[in-house]
Amino acid sequence: MTKLQSTAAAALEGALRDGVTLAVGGFGLSGIPADLIEAVRDSGVRDLTVVSNNMGVDGKGLGILIEAGQVRKVIASYVGENKLFAEQYLAGRLEVEFTPQGTLAERLRAGGASIPAFYTKTGVGTLVAEGKPHEVFDGEKYVRERAIRADVALVHAHTADTDGNLLYRYTARNFNPVVATAGLLTIAEAEEVVEPGGLDPNHIVTPGVYVQRLVRATARVKDIEQRTVRRRDLSAGTEALAV
Repeated sequence: MTKLQSTAAAALEGALRDGVTLAVGGFGLSGIPADLIEAVRDSGVRDLTVVSNNMGVDGKGLGILIEAGQVRKVIASYVGENKLFAEQYLAGRLEVEFTPQGTLAERLRAGGASIPAFYTKTGVGTLVAEGKPHEVFDGEKYVRERAIRADVALVHAHTADTDGNLLYRYTARNFNPVVATAGLLTIAEAEEVVEPGGLDPNHIVTPGVYVQRLVRATARVKDIEQRTVRRRDLSAGTEALAV
């Protein structure tokens, strides 16, 4: 039975219901599963808990779920690019659990490895650690963090085979590998899909055992949050090299 589905909506069929927890790969707008996110929006499910490094920007990425009023809670490390997110949070319509970025990655990785909890020094003495168990190891205080296991994980890959083995491209790799392992059901979209045996086993990042469904990603412009361009002063560089 092939894991490859005809559309993103078909890949999500039967996977969504009100109140589910979604873990979503990507960093900003890089490496986000845009087709799958749009299919979640179109499904109309509500009261979602979304686990992601951040929530995109207004009108793009996970920001479209915020706009549609489908998100109840967010577990993230950074949300500063989304004005509507801030408005809903300050108005008390959106619950937010801030998690340091490295801790978030480890919580997802631990979930995929069936490790229920772990200790870290990150966040000790801050609001992040309030109400959480602490322990002292070798004279240093650590806070206990729980693993994250999502009902559904959505990821974006550059290349996949029809068995669900995934490769990522450059910085679009980001959170996708740990998110892929943290889902009870993992759905991947990939820009290129090849037949089994079409990938070098030594290069596979996410083994297909973690991926239950797959869809070809739609070709689209890859947005970024901010583009900063300046003229390079070649003469200054030449002088620096001369010195």
